[in-house]
Amino acid sequence: FLLIYGVTLLANLGMIALIQVSSRLHTPMYFFLSHLSSVDFCYSSIIVPKMLANIFNKDKAISFLGCMVQFYLFCTCGVTEVFLLAVMAYDRFVAICNPLLYMVTMSQKLRVELTSCCYFCGTVCSLIHSSLALRILFYRSNVINHFFCEAPAVLKLACADTALYETVMYVCCVLMLLIPFSVVLASYARILTTVQCMSSVEGRKKAFATCSSHMTVVSLFYGAAMYTYMLPH
Repeated sequence: FLLIYGVTLLANLGMIALIQVSSRLHTPMYFFLSHLSSVDFCYSSIIVPKMLANIFNKDKAISFLGCMVQFYLFCTCGVTEVFLLAVMAYDRFVAICNPLLYMVTMSQKLRVELTSCCYFCGTVCSLIHSSLALRILFYRSNVINHFFCEAPAVLKLACADTALYETVMYVCCVLMLLIPFSVVLASYARILTTVQCMSSVEGRKKAFATCSSHMTVVSLFYGAAMYTYMLPH
């Protein structure tokens, strides 16, 4: 786990540094990719260091404040990444389906606005979950049967009725996952239609090569999130 975590940190920090240093990479696609790397860096750093400490130490305790902070930051980064992946799909749609208008459409202003919206949605969703979680009294146990403070694991400790919280969490997850996922599907449906109409074989290969890595990340991330948070009991 330490080796994987080290590779993750180096890869994300290296990506951010490379995009900042190289003027050739100052394009909309790499702008969004640098933010995705930043979120991934924070995402893993919220969970893995504490998990590694718990593996090596006999004392596996975490304070209530520390648990809530981890809970809040994890949710913020998770939702932000969900929306960032949708924005990146839209970026690829514009680049492939409207290449001549790409730099005009994806202006610096629009890029900043889209990225800010991603962070805003992540923050708001996390605030909703955290505020509801703080209203629940945890008396049944103080042992979390999980490697970090996550909503489903924390809810199992509640001795109060959590039906309202579970309903709100389920609705939020459905909205926060299905809306961006619909944007991804619509973008790639248009991309596939456009690629099929291309007369150039080289152009098709380039388009598929550009989108294949993004689709792999989308499939893994959205698939795991939907399985974890959208399946009813």
